[in-house]
Amino acid sequence: MSDIPRAVPPADRIPSQEEAEEAVRTLIRWAGDDPRREGLLDTPRRVVRAYREFFAGYDEDPAAVLLRTFEEVEGYDEMIVLRDIRFESHCEHHLLPIIGRAHVAYLPNRRVVGISKLARLVDIYARRMQIQEKMTAQIADTLEEVLQPLGVGVIIDAAHQCMSTRGVHKPGVSMVTSRMRGAFRDDASTRREFLAIVGQAAGNGLPNT
Repeated sequence: MSDIPRAVPPADRIPSQEEAEEAVRTLIRWAGDDPRREGLLDTPRRVVRAYREFFAGYDEDPAAVLLRTFEEVEGYDEMIVLRDIRFESHCEHHLLPIIGRAHVAYLPNRRVVGISKLARLVDIYARRMQIQEKMTAQIADTLEEVLQPLGVGVIIDAAHQCMSTRGVHKPGVSMVTSRMRGAFRDDASTRREFLAIVGQAAGNGLPNT
């Protein structure tokens, strides 16, 4: 793959590797340095390669990850939770890192999915230009649409370097977002169980969107 990951509508032309590297050289010059000096000669290539990794989620279909399911579960119908899924994303406003953990849960409706697929789902959405609120909703809504479970719960707790390294400069602050669907939204006891499992105290002000 010679181009940076798709970040524009499919109808638009994707810049070439060379164009992307030249854009990095322009930013280096704008910042006040010389992209021709020895220490910066390979920087454009490295940055483009890093961007390809950072934004690989644009090249994957999140729904497809969940299509292979299993029905032989001996009637298991209790909550399934995958906690502490570490992710690295990038703020779409400043392209600075968002680093945190996602907790994903669902109540199966005859079908379950491999647990690694839940982690992959988080990674696909994380490896795009994001805001945390949208990412939380995307994960929950995709799980609900594809698996059609009895309920879905997603909580994300993350630190934003756009807040800690610039602007208000507030390190050590994290943001918590949640998305509750089905039984997780309608049944208070189910929601409390989920919060207890992921180590969150019920009634701590988590958004219930």
